[in-house]
Amino acid sequence: MPAGGAAADSSTPGRVAAAVEEHARRRAWWEAETAIAAVVSDPEVRRLGEEIERAEALLGEELRPHFQPFRDRYDRAVREGDLDTLTRTCDGKHGRWGRICVLDTGHDSTEPHWGTTAEGRPVAWVGSAPDDD
Repeated sequence: MPAGGAAADSSTPGRVAAAVEEHARRRAWWEAETAIAAVVSDPEVRRLGEEIERAEALLGEELRPHFQPFRDRYDRAVREGDLDTLTRTCDGKHGRWGRICVLDTGHDSTEPHWGTTAEGRPVAWVGSAPDDD
């Protein structure tokens, strides 16, 4: 089946149906991207995003004394290739922002995710993002 899901049909009505289906799909993507761009560019949304980032940084710094040993253990496991430790590490991450949770798997029922940013600053967050990768 072609990408659109319609059976391969070289007849004129089949080609027209496939073209209409493809147009509808592209239109839906365009509408979604336009809506997302409008929301993301809204000044209030940006202000709230910055406020969330400040709160996560503050919480990360407050929790650092308690969770820094987990970061040290994670760094050591990466350096030494300790797969056992790495497989027991939480899979929560926000790759786009360079965040990797360094706590043990299953912690998120009682503790937030905690790690450091790509710049090395401590950060704590709740939940996961759709861009986890």
